[in-house]
Amino acid sequence: MAIDWLQKGRVSAPIDDDFFIPELCLPEALLGLVLLAELLVLVLVLAEPMHEGFNWVRLALTSLFVQWIVLLSAALFCRLRPWLARLSPVLAGCLCCALVVALTLGCTAVADYYELGGPLPRNGEVNLYLRHALIGLIMSALLLRYFYLQSQWRRQEQAELRARLESLQARIRPHFLFNSLNSIASLVAIDPLKAEQAVLDLSDLFRASLAKPGTLVAWSDELELSRRYLSIEQYRLGDRLQLDWQIDGLPDDLPIPQLTLQPLLENALIYGIQPRVEGGMVQIKGDYDYTEGVFQLCVSNPCDPLAEQQPSRGTHQALANIEARLTALFGPNASLSVDRRDGRHYTCLRYPCARLMQEARAI
Repeated sequence: MAIDWLQKGRVSAPIDDDFFIPELCLPEALLGLVLLAELLVLVLVLAEPMHEGFNWVRLALTSLFVQWIVLLSAALFCRLRPWLARLSPVLAGCLCCALVVALTLGCTAVADYYELGGPLPRNGEVNLYLRHALIGLIMSALLLRYFYLQSQWRRQEQAELRARLESLQARIRPHFLFNSLNSIASLVAIDPLKAEQAVLDLSDLFRASLAKPGTLVAWSDELELSRRYLSIEQYRLGDRLQLDWQIDGLPDDLPIPQLTLQPLLENALIYGIQPRVEGGMVQIKGDYDYTEGVFQLCVSNPCDPLAEQQPSRGTHQALANIEARLTALFGPNASLSVDRRDGRHYTCLRYPCARLMQEARAI
């Protein structure tokens, strides 16, 4: 449990920080260190022979001694961490072990001078200092080794996550391109000038989508890309396509996976607007809860009332792709839901992003 708390403290640190020593000033990390220190105290006390029962005074004094060393070490590493991060892992680890040993010897000297643990026999003084130094060295080396292995595991996990996200991203772009080209092809016979302009818009659209290869982009960039897509479809659908944007309260730097809104709009046009002679209204409604740091986006389109009793058409590949990327980037609290009610089809996504574009810069 203590190790899990230490790991949680590390996750709370910025993702782009690759230094293996976590931010020990974080409450979760400090709590984990305190629990680990108490486990060490129990081992040390139980290892001593007990003649008349458990020595609670010895436990309290040893706990106070060890906790002072742990808290001082955490405070020192917290201050020195930016400097240690510039060193090689081996050198940084050796310096950290040396600092822990030095603090252990210093605390031992203070406890010995003020006789905090009772009078110390002079013939055992050297053995006590040596024993405390070895315990501090072994425990700090083991903990630093654990931190290093965890950092390597996290680095590999992030590399696998990037590869998975890039694969999902690569799947959606050809689908987007083919559907856009089909829309333009339908314009060639009807209005060649509009078809030519649509080709130019598609060129700008793909240039914008490929300009930023990151998995997360700002909401303003995703919105601009989606508007370019809608301008192409507007040539083909004309007045049959009506749009209702309700996104005034969204911050421009809200992180969103690239090519998320566009597939939702594409599904709304293919299954909600294109089959209807009279067309219809596509509504885009977004909301960001600043208190909880949760973003919610819904795209709705009209549907045949009879379709409410029938399964939705299509392969749902685009929706499955979006849901997989949301889960990979924002965890299990991210969700994508599909619902039909009151003659409309709703596709809504929801995910936590309290730090705004910090995640986009980190991935």
